[in-house]
Amino acid sequence: MLILPTTDARLEPYRLTGSPLVARAPKAPLTRTAFAAAHVVSDPLLERSPWDGRPAVDWDTTLAFRAQLWDQGLHLAEAMDTAQRGMGVDWPTALELIQRTMAAAKAHPMRPRVACGAGTDHLPLADLTTPDAIAAAYETQAEAIEAAGGQLILMASRAFTAIKAGPDIYHSVYRRLIDGAAQPVILHWLGDMFDPGLAGYWGSTDIAAASDFVLTLIKENPAKVDGIKISLLDQAHEEAFRARLPPGVRLYTGDDFNYAPLIAGDGTHHSHALLGIFAAIAPAASQALEALALGDLATYNRLLDPTVPLSREIFRAPTRFYKAGIAFLAWLNGHQRHFIMPAGFQSSRDITHYAAVFRLADAAGLLARPDLAEARMAQLLALHGVEQT
Repeated sequence: MLILPTTDARLEPYRLTGSPLVARAPKAPLTRTAFAAAHVVSDPLLERSPWDGRPAVDWDTTLAFRAQLWDQGLHLAEAMDTAQRGMGVDWPTALELIQRTMAAAKAHPMRPRVACGAGTDHLPLADLTTPDAIAAAYETQAEAIEAAGGQLILMASRAFTAIKAGPDIYHSVYRRLIDGAAQPVILHWLGDMFDPGLAGYWGSTDIAAASDFVLTLIKENPAKVDGIKISLLDQAHEEAFRARLPPGVRLYTGDDFNYAPLIAGDGTHHSHALLGIFAAIAPAASQALEALALGDLATYNRLLDPTVPLSREIFRAPTRFYKAGIAFLAWLNGHQRHFIMPAGFQSSRDITHYAAVFRLADAAGLLARPDLAEARMAQLLALHGVEQT
């Protein structure tokens, strides 16, 4: 039993009650494409200047975390915001991550898909003030990703909003990137709840106008667009948007609040997945998708429904700090030896948040090794002055 803090500054006893899900490969081919966006594991013994320098990465542990996702039939979204792009992880580190991950993926028996984030973050915003400069920056990263064998995710870039770009600039840059890519790309629409610097993306603060623009962009050359990831935390918008997509273009939900009904679909349309939360709930996600493929909606809901309160806590405002919850669960479940993140990002959330995540993960059957999770939670509580009796 643990003594856990509450949001109103009380301490309450808590006893683990969940039945852990056992991670395994799916027993049937999945009918939804599911990318899990994974985090980066630090090497705290090599870290020297966590706020100002390049992060020291524990490469073996970082790649082992990805391998266990692949073992469960999930694909990987690499070097995305979940991996702290622009929030502790720079482009040189991201590129090394991509290269190492692609080599590991090619050797993995599940032959997973890996889609990798291409952006403009190797250059300062002061150097990205024209459409040509923005496009060339994207192309630098895209060429490196394609050389490693990765599929492109054209990450949303703060460079557009920094120059208050209108739709014409977005159109010229994205048309050049989509048409020039070696294989169909995944577009990336990240709401300002994930990154305040992306407010007004696609050249408008009006979501309807932005939607019309990006749909037109896709319809100009749908053969070169695999899909679009939308992370606006708005279920109704996503459902309306995906119904307007050209045949063959996927909607990859990035809605970490409403993914369960969006992936299940409405009988006519459904979303696929490109989600940070899937890295944290992999056994439930994999086995729920298996059930969906077998037509067992009751089991799908039974497995995924308890993960939604957990995801909503991890992704609660300020949403951009959600990466801490992903790494926290990886530590509790024995996927890494410590709870230290690039740039000291673990400090972005408070102890009551981690206590809530602990409770909700237990309820969802996602504490794989309960004794270990309890011991590590006790360590974190002690560091925050909550001694166990």
